[in-house]
Amino acid sequence: MEHHFHGPSYTLGVEEELMIVDKETYDLVNAIETLLHDDDTSAGADVAGQIKPELMESVLEISTEPCANVDEAAAQLRALRGEARDRAAAHDWTIGSAGTHPFAMWEDQRIVGRDRYRDLISALRFVARQELIFGMHVHVGVDDPDKAIHVADGMRVHLPVLLALSCNSPFWRADQTGMLSTRTPIFRAFPRVGMPPAYDTWENFERQIEFMVSSGVIEDYTYLWYDVRPHPQFGTVEIRVCDSQTRVEHTIALTALIQAMVKELCEHFDAGTPLGRYPWQMLDENKWLAARHGLDGWLVDLPSSEKVMTKDLARRLVERLRPHAEDLGAAGHLDGIEDLIDRGNGASRQVLVYEANHDLGEVMAEIVGATMP
Repeated sequence: MEHHFHGPSYTLGVEEELMIVDKETYDLVNAIETLLHDDDTSAGADVAGQIKPELMESVLEISTEPCANVDEAAAQLRALRGEARDRAAAHDWTIGSAGTHPFAMWEDQRIVGRDRYRDLISALRFVARQELIFGMHVHVGVDDPDKAIHVADGMRVHLPVLLALSCNSPFWRADQTGMLSTRTPIFRAFPRVGMPPAYDTWENFERQIEFMVSSGVIEDYTYLWYDVRPHPQFGTVEIRVCDSQTRVEHTIALTALIQAMVKELCEHFDAGTPLGRYPWQMLDENKWLAARHGLDGWLVDLPSSEKVMTKDLARRLVERLRPHAEDLGAAGHLDGIEDLIDRGNGASRQVLVYEANHDLGEVMAEIVGATMP
C-alpha cells in the first residue's frame, strides 16, 4: 500500500462538521449546495482550507490545510468558521456547532447528491440515514509507517479521556437522552467504528486492509471509521473520537492535547518501548463510561486497574503532556482543556441552559451564539 509517512512530524489538519440552521427557528436547513455555489462570489473565497459537503445537505465540513503548528491551525479554523457564517448570513441562515442538533429529525434531512453518499445509503440503509451527528477530526503527521501504527495503537488508551472532554451532545430528537455524548451510540450503529483493534505493525495493517479490499467488503481504508486510524494518503494518524465543539477555543485546545499525545507516543516508539497490553473490552468500556457521564464520572486507570475520577485522570494527563506541548509551542492552548475540566464540557453547558426553562430553542440559541461569537 502506498503511504506518505515521510514527515515532517506533528503537522496538523483539523476538520469540523457544522450545522446549517435558520436564524429565526434554529431548524436545520438543507442548503450545503447553495453555500458551496457561493464559493465563486464570496469575499472570503481565498481563506485557507476548505468548506465541503458531508452526508446530509444540512451539514457542512470545514477543513484546514496542513498546518505547521497549533497557532496556524487555530487561525485557519477561526477564518473558516467566519467564512461559513458569512456565506450562510447572505441567505438569512447561520451556523452552529455541537455533537447533535437538540431537536432536529433525521427524516427531514436530504442526502447530498454525490456518488459516495448515495452508495453509502444504498449499502447501510437506515443506519446511514439516521446519522445526523457532528464530529471533529484531528490529523497529526508522523514520519514512519510502523511509528504511525504504534501511535494509533497507543492512542486507544487516551480515547475515553478525549471523549469525556469533548462530550457535546446530550439531546437527540427533542429528548434529553441521559448520555453526554449521544453522538457516540448513534455512530456505533455503523460498521467498522468505535475502538479499533491493535495492528502492531505496518505490515499487519497493510495485510488486513488488502484482505478486506480484495474480499469486496470495502473499497479502501477510508471506509474504516474507527475512533483512531492511520491515514496513509495524508501521512497522518487521524483521531476521530471527539464531538464537534461549540467554542472554537475548545477545538483548538483538544487539537493541542492530541498533538502532544502523538509526540509522546512517537518518542515512545523511537525509544523502543513496547506499549502496554490491555483488554479491548476494557478500552471499550472506558469509552462507554465517558460517553455516558462525560467528565462527571470515573474511568478505569488501566495500568493500575483502579477507578479514578475522570476529571482527575484528565488533569494528570494534561500535566504529563504539558512539556510536550511546550516543545511544540502549544502549551498556552491547553488553557482550553483546563476550562473544560473546571467549567464543564459542552454537554454540561447545554444541560445547564436547558434546565432553566426546558426550552431547546434556548439551547440552540446558546450554541449558535457561542459558535461564532
